[in-house]
Amino acid sequence: MSDTLNPCVTCGACCAYFRVSFYWAEANDGGGCVPAELTEPLTPFLRAMAGTNSKTPRCTSLQGEIGGCVSCGIYEHRPTPCREFQMAGENGEPNDACDRARAKYGLPPLFHPAIAAITESYVSQGASFLSEHVQSPGI
Repeated sequence: MSDTLNPCVTCGACCAYFRVSFYWAEANDGGGCVPAELTEPLTPFLRAMAGTNSKTPRCTSLQGEIGGCVSCGIYEHRPTPCREFQMAGENGEPNDACDRARAKYGLPPLFHPAIAAITESYVSQGASFLSEHVQSPGI
């Protein structure tokens, strides 16, 4: 397990920026695991997480202050859009949606391709330096 703090636990911007809509059967009254009482109907086939289908969205399951310490009250039972949403920089990929949500709350972007390239270069140079100049102790 990594000791690095996941930036999502100090953000929460996506939970208060997007409407979280998903197929109705993901709710527990349709056989899924999302608590139905925390959703609202959009169409006969779609639901949204409560609080996200408004002019100023904020999922009712979001706990804490955006940009501070946050968590999802139903993390293990969250719907597919939440499970599939990737933070910017995850797997070395940008995510403009993540950056837009963060910007709305005055948070800096998590990922920039140029910075990632520089970091990757330094990491690989460091690995090369170590392999060329540092010898492992004899066994």
